[in-house]
Amino acid sequence: MRNKKVSRDFEISAGASLYALAKAVVAAYGFDFDHCFGFFSDITEGRYHDSKEQYELFTDLPDVEPTGAGSVKKTKCKDVWIEPGKRMMMLFDYGDGWRFVIESMGSGTVAKGAKLPRVLAQSGRAPRQY
Repeated sequence: MRNKKVSRDFEISAGASLYALAKAVVAAYGFDFDHCFGFFSDITEGRYHDSKEQYELFTDLPDVEPTGAGSVKKTKCKDVWIEPGKRMMMLFDYGDGWRFVIESMGSGTVAKGAKLPRVLAQSGRAPRQY
């Protein structure tokens, strides 16, 4: 996100795919999940394609030239965010360039009957997608 005062804390299963994580992030801001996206270890604006660690939806799409990035559908959150504090940038909609910094706050036990993913806290008003 361009505005650091806008944030969302949410809970998702460690076994969820990066695809499910992206869908949860987009939903937490009230956006339509209608564009390609990727996760990148370099969160510096404009340098994400130089990231050592990358996962993109393009990898999972047929008839798309490989980018060398990992799969968002086969990679699980627990395999990327191994330790609390790790940050990655999620780029959503390569044209408009929505950027979300995803940071793991840790893991724990989910309350019985809790439906995941779910928003735990929010700060600021989400911008309009279009």
